[in-house]
Amino acid sequence: MSVTDPIADFLTAIRNAVRAKKKYVEIPSSSMKVSIAEILKQNNYIRDFNVIEDDKQNIVRIHLKYINDVPSINGLKKISTPGLREYVNKDQIPRVLNGLGTAIISTSKGLLSDKQAKREEIGGEVVCYIW
Repeated sequence: MSVTDPIADFLTAIRNAVRAKKKYVEIPSSSMKVSIAEILKQNNYIRDFNVIEDDKQNIVRIHLKYINDVPSINGLKKISTPGLREYVNKDQIPRVLNGLGTAIISTSKGLLSDKQAKREEIGGEVVCYIW
């Protein structure tokens, strides 16, 4: 069976690992997944991540962050799907939980958080919400 939405599978793997209180999760790598992991690290949702080189498929290992056994990631939601893409312009960039969460937006300058996209005044495809 082929994977039709690898980013949704990436987010689901993180969500399941957080609920199971795992220290880290390993996911097959892609450039978009690495960019999402960078944004998660910049916004203090994860401790760290690294890419493990392999012969066939590189793997992204995401080290999850917990504060007093409470996960830093409370929720993840995929917005754009392969069947329904969600685009916004620079004036319609969403605020997640009134600014407490983060929206990840795919722009012409790469993946950006909602705050970065507002600062650079650029819109794009809303990939996911994290809170």
